[in-house]
Amino acid sequence: MKPHITLTHPKILHGQALLERLAELRQTGKRLVFTNGCYDILHPGHIDLLNRAKLLGDALLLAVNDDASVRRLRKGPDRPINPLEVRMYMAAQLSCVDLVTSFSEDTPLVCIRLVRPQVLAKGGDWPLEKIVGREIVEADGGKVYSLSLLPGYSTTALIERIRLH
Repeated sequence: MKPHITLTHPKILHGQALLERLAELRQTGKRLVFTNGCYDILHPGHIDLLNRAKLLGDALLLAVNDDASVRRLRKGPDRPINPLEVRMYMAAQLSCVDLVTSFSEDTPLVCIRLVRPQVLAKGGDWPLEKIVGREIVEADGGKVYSLSLLPGYSTTALIERIRLH
């Protein structure tokens, strides 16, 4: 049995600490971009999407599904492969990601209502009209984007390739 090491990073924030950091960003005129997902096993598709999302504003907040919400997405009986703490820690290491938080609901709607981003970005597998939180961001005068995906990369496909070898 391996010892448990707490993986922390200053970019990982929740609750009041996150709201205070967002208030600081807004006071300096920074434009907040929000995206979300499982980010179970980081791959080039994730990195590409996050880099392009960051270009839409000044600060990128990544909201990561907690373990229970990933299981409810029915991505497979053994998902997530990496627990939430690991997934958030890995994402926090990326230079394009400014803040990382998590959510436990089936969708990030509660989180979006709370943080009120000026930009909402999702992968191109989400048509604009299906992007959760679109109405909130647009009602606040913000923009919503469905960004094309880097072809050939998905966590599910990667796990299948590993299983076959």
